[in-house]
Formats: sequence, structure tokens, C-alpha cells
Amino acid sequence: MSIVKLTATVPEELSGLRLDQLLAKLFTDYSRSRLQNWIKAGAVTVDNTVLKAKEKISTGQHIQIHAEIEDQTKWQAQNIKLTIVYEDAELLVIDKPPGLVVHPAVGNADNTLLNALLHYAPELAEIPRAGIIHRLDKDTSGLLVIARTLASHKYLVNELKKHRIKREYEAIVSGVMISGGTVDLPIGRHPTQRIKMAVIESGKPATTHYRVIERYRAHTRLKVILETGRTHQIRVHLAHIHYPIVGDPVYGGRLKLAKGIGEDLRQCLIHCKRQALHAKRLALIHPKTKELIEWKSSLPDDLEHLINVLREDLQHE
Repeated sequence: MSIVKLTATVPEELSGLRLDQLLAKLFTDYSRSRLQNWIKAGAVTVDNTVLKAKEKISTGQHIQIHAEIEDQTKWQAQNIKLTIVYEDAELLVIDKPPGLVVHPAVGNADNTLLNALLHYAPELAEIPRAGIIHRLDKDTSGLLVIARTLASHKYLVNELKKHRIKREYEAIVSGVMISGGTVDLPIGRHPTQRIKMAVIESGKPATTHYRVIERYRAHTRLKVILETGRTHQIRVHLAHIHYPIVGDPVYGGRLKLAKGIGEDLRQCLIHCKRQALHAKRLALIHPKTKELIEWKSSLPDDLEHLINVLREDLQHE
């Protein structure tokens, strides 16, 4: 746990603002919700007096914050190998392997990416969710960005909300697509199967763009670009339009094998151990330098093998 001590004198141009609005202007490294919690906890004083968030503040008044930032003590640091493709003082970019859970949850209390991050960079204990900005499903591989400071965390969360962090995926789906397209349908919790998500009218807006990279006998390789980031979004949207991702144990449905496929492809599809989905490209504006930077991740061996077998099968059609 660390202590935050902040002071400021209210400038003329901010006079008349509510206390919570004023703090958001003065202390931009901290989220509005965190500042509001500090006000409620009595950790903020104005001229040595605790005030409510809605009270208006005048020029020359003295603001003082003396607050605690709790670390993630409920999560244990664990020495788990990470593939780091980029790091600086503000952020980390991780290439996640399939099979690694991102965040502890029921059934996966430890041995997650979060536990690994706390071991690699102990300072992340002071960042919400150890700096994790967005997630990938356990069996989806590829790139994730991690914030290393509170200021970068606030900035990157805001960039994600405004759809300014670009995420590009590759997927292999069942069925031959004629062309690319966009799925713009809301996603929410499945009404009867609570472990699943679904396209439902009451869900949150979700938009997925897809383009054809390569076609095979009964499958298609896609480039997929997320505009929003709902849970299981790509998997749900592609399954909804009847092109489920190969190997998806939740949304893929019963395995269907096309007539005449070779034995190599048959075995490859039968033994596919995870959804054929990879977060291949990540691009964002750096929180400090304000430069656009991007990273790319090569397809893992299992997906490369699947693609090669699909190509070989197409040649023997």
C-alpha cells in the first residue's frame, strides 16, 4: 500500500467549479471515480476542511489530498514466463500464449497473466487490475497492452472507450465466405446459458469488421477488426452469422467435416484444442510521446499448421 500526497491552490480560471470537477482538472493522473472515492472517504480537504463533492470552490483556496492506494494484495505474484514484445516506463505489450487466463476468476484463482505481471513488475500492484486494459479469452493468443502507471492506465482506458486502440485479429472459420462485411449487433449475457454471451436486443452495442484473407474447401481465413470489445465478441458475432471459429468449444457447435477432405485435415480438425483466433496487431497513441506505435505478432505454430493443412487439402480437391 502506498500513500498519495497532493496539494494545489485553486487558480482563477477554475473558480466556481464543484470540488469533484476541480480535482479532475487539477489531478489528471487519477480517474474521476478514484478522486470521488477520496472525497467520500474524507481524504480531500479544502482549507483544512472536508467538503462534499458538489460544493463549489473559489480562487485561492488550498486543496490537499492525503490518501491510500491499496495494492492488489488478494492476488499473488507468481513466476510465470512472459513474452514481452515491448516495454518502457509507461506500458508493456505482452504476446499471450493460448491456455493462459488473463485475470483470476472463479475456477482460475491463480497462474494467470495478472499473477505473472505482479512478479515481473511489482509496482503494478498499485494499478487497477495490475494494469490490464483489455483481455483475451484463455485460448485466444496474441497481443495485450498493460499500463505501468496510474496516468497511463487512465489514458489507455479512455483511448479504449473511444475506440482509438486498434486491435486486429486473424481467425479461421467454418464455411466459405464470399466476401467480407460487418456485424453490428448488440451482445449481452445469454438469457438461459449464463456462461455464454449472445446477440440479444438488450445487449451492449458491438461492431465487428471482417475481411477475407484466404478461402479453402470448407473454411475461410479472416482478418477481423474490433470496433468495440465485448466479452467473446468475435466468437459470438461470427457464430451468429453462421461462420463459427474453428475449434471454438462454446460457440462452434458440433464439428462438421466436409465430404472428401483428406485424412490430415480430418485429424487436424478433430484434435483442434482451442478456437483458431489470434490477436495479431495492436496500435495505439503512446501516453507520453503521443506517437502512433504498433506491434505485430506472428501466428502461433498450431494455427500455422492448421493453415498449411487447409492449403494442402485444397490442392488435392
